[in-house]
Amino acid sequence: MVRMSAEERRESVVRAAITEFSRRGYYGTSTEAIAKRVGVSQPYLFRLFPGKKAIFAAASQRCLDEMCELFEGAAHGVRGEGALHAMGDAYVRLIQERPEWLQMQMQMYIAVAAAEAEGEHEFGELVRAGWGRLWDTVHLLSGADMGRTTTFLAKGMLINTYAAMGFPPEHRVWQGMAAVMGQLDEHGDD
Repeated sequence: MVRMSAEERRESVVRAAITEFSRRGYYGTSTEAIAKRVGVSQPYLFRLFPGKKAIFAAASQRCLDEMCELFEGAAHGVRGEGALHAMGDAYVRLIQERPEWLQMQMQMYIAVAAAEAEGEHEFGELVRAGWGRLWDTVHLLSGADMGRTTTFLAKGMLINTYAAMGFPPEHRVWQGMAAVMGQLDEHGDD
């Protein structure tokens, strides 16, 4: 049996943490569950990460980094509306094929709000910086102006909300979104 390096083990912990946190949130996930999913002991887990917050932060960071990478890959060689459509299509495929990515995002936002309410701002700063990178990625790859970039990400958040609530694709809210987003697209700079 081939032994994993510490970096490979850290990677497996981050992947397992995304799965666990996406299902149960920060407060509902135990480090024991993450360790069990990876196949390591809790003491070994804490040699890789100083604590549960660090694991959640690494999982959140990975989620945001991979979204930027997804958008970069989707928009490769395309600009303008074509890039935005390619990024949007890639994102919808991602959350359909790997719903834990959507769930992890939702858990990140909840965790930021809870941490901020407790006066802990470090995690919020990390997630806001990641979102800033995501905004910049969309903005730079598409060449869209600020209003259009914001509209694109607003549409993504609406998609997140509908998908997280479990609206089936044939539900009227999805059709209504198309009409509203068309209006926003026309007036994105107002």
